[in-house]
Amino acid sequence: MNLYSLIRDVKDFPKEGILFKDITTLLQDGEGLVASIDQIASKLEGIDFDLVVGPEARGFIFGVPTAYKLKKGFVPVRKPGKLPYECIEQTYDLEYGTSTIEMHIDAIKKGQKVVIVDDLLATGGTTKAMIDLIEKMGGTVEKIVFLIELKDLNGRDLLKGYEIESILQY
Repeated sequence: MNLYSLIRDVKDFPKEGILFKDITTLLQDGEGLVASIDQIASKLEGIDFDLVVGPEARGFIFGVPTAYKLKKGFVPVRKPGKLPYECIEQTYDLEYGTSTIEMHIDAIKKGQKVVIVDDLLATGGTTKAMIDLIEKMGGTVEKIVFLIELKDLNGRDLLKGYEIESILQY
């Protein structure tokens, strides 16, 4: 299945000059959704890990079914104030300002091996913040898999030293 054909380009979103890769068209296609989850899961074959970690919201869309398929647990990473238990947080830089993400303090135990699954690798900031949280908690990141990678934004540069794969590259 050609997943590229299921991704819609939206010009000037969220602001003028941005070309947004819209995955809602892929999500609406049953075969495309199954193929994307299957391809993400196949990138994790042979990897020894305990948990899948994914950020809201689209990391949940791809991370939870991947965890289900591979019979692993899932750890949600969210914006502040969205998780109901005590959290650890990580602030990181954006192009214009900063953002913060959180994870429950007991989500990852020392020595656990995790993989990160997300929809998009752009500049790498959110993923680097997740890595920092995971490592603060004593976990290790075994691999990172993205549905889409925007190669011109050089997100891999911020994530050097980690094994990264992407299904679609633009």
